[in-house]
Amino acid sequence: MKSLADLRKTYSRESLNESAVDPDPIIQFKSWMEEALNAELPEPNAMTLATVGADGIPSARILLIKGVDERGFVFYTNYDSHKGHDLEANPNAALVFYWAELERQVRIEGRVEKLPEIESDEYFASRPLDSRIGAWASEQSREMSGRMVLLARAAKYAARFGLNPPRPPHWGGYVLVPKLIEFWQGRPSRLHDRIAYARQPDGAWRIARLAP
Repeated sequence: MKSLADLRKTYSRESLNESAVDPDPIIQFKSWMEEALNAELPEPNAMTLATVGADGIPSARILLIKGVDERGFVFYTNYDSHKGHDLEANPNAALVFYWAELERQVRIEGRVEKLPEIESDEYFASRPLDSRIGAWASEQSREMSGRMVLLARAAKYAARFGLNPPRPPHWGGYVLVPKLIEFWQGRPSRLHDRIAYARQPDGAWRIARLAP
């Protein structure tokens, strides 16, 4: 096995300057996301969600972003899952997007809030039928004796609801309302560009360059 300490990559695709970014980090994020989509990267909508539970222990996992607007970054999950319990105890969380092919990363910190139920209902109704049944079948993050238990539960709920399963009360959306958004562009010699937006008390965004 090759030594992990010897693995290196030279970043040289692009640069990132304070004068070139949009004053609004949400618009800047949408611009970068559009570039990632146009580049046809594998799952450009994948992000790491980091949470901290009541025990103070951090936890992280990969999710898919489902929307971004003036409020923040939207995702959906099981409220009774590990991350759901973490967010109930401590609504502060962080997101990371990494687009290796573009040598870019976006890091986001903020407070997570539940979406209005009508938004969760609308999104749930738009999901494929198997995914809607799966939301009922999976007691997410709980121990189970085997996969057959999960398949049996899926069959039970498929028979119960047919083609129109309602949204489970334990499943819905969150929005992470950002207080910090950092855009990272890889540069040669590890002298990377880091442009951070910090939300001010009046709601405005302060832009600053960070040392790599």
